[in-house]
Amino acid sequence: MTAYVIVDVEVHNPEAYKEYLAKITPTVYENGGTYLVRGADTQVVTGKWQPKRMVVMQFPSLKVAQYWATSDTYADIHALRNANADANMVIVEGSVDFK
Repeated sequence: MTAYVIVDVEVHNPEAYKEYLAKITPTVYENGGTYLVRGADTQVVTGKWQPKRMVVMQFPSLKVAQYWATSDTYADIHALRNANADANMVIVEGSVDFK
């Protein structure tokens, strides 16, 4: 079943963060992922959460999403993000099968 990686990112060093984007983007596609939301403006309707830069990616399965998010293969790239931004990331398994 499809899985989604949802990230709220607060970028502290925009120039260095561009290097992260250039490196991470191909890895999403290599793992069958796609971007649904990337850096779009947000509108808070209720609550106190104030997202900074939202990213939502769709992956073919929970296993693939977990691999992409936690694999040593991409650890250096994720470290580049963490050096230039604060990020909150969750993985959510799709609960509706659209087939």
